[in-house]
Amino acid sequence: MPDIRQRVQEDQGILKKIQLFVPGFRGYRQREDLRDADRMLRDQLAKKLSLQRKQVEGARRLVVSSFNSKELELMGGIVTGYKKVEGLVSHSSPGYSGISADVQFKQDEIFRLYDYDASMIDGLASMQQSIDQLKAALAAQDGLRAQAELDQLKALLGNFEEQFKRRINVIQGTEV
Repeated sequence: MPDIRQRVQEDQGILKKIQLFVPGFRGYRQREDLRDADRMLRDQLAKKLSLQRKQVEGARRLVVSSFNSKELELMGGIVTGYKKVEGLVSHSSPGYSGISADVQFKQDEIFRLYDYDASMIDGLASMQQSIDQLKAALAAQDGLRAQAELDQLKALLGNFEEQFKRRINVIQGTEV
């Protein structure tokens, strides 16, 4: 996966290059680019979470048809967890505040946020693998394996949420 910081610099158009040439405007433009990159990352994370939640909801339909109530209960909790984390990611503050805001972020802090984002992207891939394994277990009507995958998915979702909360702590300046 390409580094988002490099991609933002590569995506700068002619207008941005001219703006960078104007004295005093360069720092503002760079921070705006970082803010845009942060927003794009969070939007993409929220979309992936939504897609995975929908896959779990689809797998839940497989359970309904075979009347496995234990898996249904576990899946309901996971779907609720996905919705909670999706909301956190979609509606959190961006990783940069404007020039006159009370709290401003420096590039180093933004890059630390990107490290958390990269960790969450890895978490999404692990959750997708668990969802795929869950679907296979449900298709094979292997209840024990399905429950193990649901437990794994719940733990992975919890880890994702924890990473995102740590990211928010960086934004709020409370991360140690």
